[in-house]
Amino acid sequence: MAEANETKSETTQNDQKKPLEPLPATASKDYVWKGPDGASINYTATAEMIPVRADDGTMIGHMFMFSQISDADDKSDRPVTFLWNGGPGGASYMVNIGGMGAKRVKTDGMAHLTGVGEVEDNPYSLLPSSDLVFIDAFGTGYSHVDPNYDAKKVWGVDGDADAFTRGIIAWLTKYGRMNSPHYLYGESYGTMRNAVVYRMLGEHGVGVAGVTEQSTILDYEPTLSGEDDYYMGMFPVYAATANYFKKAGVGVDQYEWYDKAFDYANNTLARALTLADALPADEMKKIAGEMSEFIGLPADFILAKGLRIELDTFRKNLLKDEGETTGRYDTRFTTYGYQDVQGDNEFFAGEDPSYDAINAAYLDVYMKMLGDMGFKGYENYEGLSLKVNSSWNWTHQAPGTMGSPQVPNVAYDLATALRRNPTSRICVLGGIHDAATPYWNVRHDINKLFLPQALKDRIEYHLHSNGHMLYCDDVALAAAGPELKAFYDKRHEDQAAQ
Repeated sequence: MAEANETKSETTQNDQKKPLEPLPATASKDYVWKGPDGASINYTATAEMIPVRADDGTMIGHMFMFSQISDADDKSDRPVTFLWNGGPGGASYMVNIGGMGAKRVKTDGMAHLTGVGEVEDNPYSLLPSSDLVFIDAFGTGYSHVDPNYDAKKVWGVDGDADAFTRGIIAWLTKYGRMNSPHYLYGESYGTMRNAVVYRMLGEHGVGVAGVTEQSTILDYEPTLSGEDDYYMGMFPVYAATANYFKKAGVGVDQYEWYDKAFDYANNTLARALTLADALPADEMKKIAGEMSEFIGLPADFILAKGLRIELDTFRKNLLKDEGETTGRYDTRFTTYGYQDVQGDNEFFAGEDPSYDAINAAYLDVYMKMLGDMGFKGYENYEGLSLKVNSSWNWTHQAPGTMGSPQVPNVAYDLATALRRNPTSRICVLGGIHDAATPYWNVRHDINKLFLPQALKDRIEYHLHSNGHMLYCDDVALAAAGPELKAFYDKRHEDQAAQ
């Protein structure tokens, strides 16, 4: 894939770069989705490059969009959902071929998949509830910024959301779906994108019926070193992981153990972290012992860390005696521990068996599916662009706030959009083994908005056994399927109430 800084095009006499030529041609193919209960849906899958322009007509670039659209003649009440992954710098193939698209790669618990993935009609797909449009962010997948446009304008919180807003409107206009119920589905950083796009679409006069936040991060403050909310959010994840590996809470139901740790974080750990070394020594020792019972690490070890256990510290030490380390996206996945010679912390932080276990199979199957449709993209599909990630502009001034903080908080965007559109709904999906975007934090972030009860009632929360990627866990997907169907069906209740 050629990006703004890397295109091989020659420059013209006025120093303008020629556009990427040729654009991959649109490809479509008809399929039949068959559900586990015998239901079937005829649909058309389309892979295409959608042009995205600025207000003055300047070409920003082309977004790669992969749609799966029901062939039903009457689409008057047929929703259309726009879906994406996060990163920032991640393309949308995982949320497509992994869990929400019409086809998926079959998973095998915590096992590492081979590069040749097995494909099935996805029994958990959103297709029965909605048409689907998967969008790759600029600089990822096949989406590219025009060579004559500054990519830095779209590689940031606000520029990215603006580009997605424009891309969605372009797709809706092209296919005459402005009057359809519109939904957003984002994972990880995609939930942050969701919040801002939700607001921006409303400011462009495009209504949003519902927003699904899977593995949510709204406020990046816990990513700063030493922030108490980081340790608060991680604690229930550590407990769930220790329970899974029988290092703590043996014999106790996983959700019961998680909930106990969640309550302990709120009611006991919060005070201890706030007081820090002002906490009396005997009380600190007592809490270290209680934490040990929850998360399976020695009390003296926890005490020596001042009750503050970093994720990498936990991952390295929980299964140290077994010579293994745990995952980050999903802490149930394991790999063999590294020797001290490879002990660089930055390197270790980026190593994740829960990502390694699925990525090759997902991407290989996705490329094969596009090839079977006849879509010929660029020579490289950028599944995860570190260039985009490292170039990201995190500046964001939330509505109603003063100035731009060092790290963004888009919970205010989410609340502003909901206040402006109180008939819309929000669905939050979390996983007890997600150490990338801990569920405790999104509950905390939304609680801090002090929304009136009428708006709180428009937000629903669902917690499952999965890690960061809901689609890697068949048990979680099976449980979330009916919840998502009910979420989409609630628009009928809202229509009847009007």
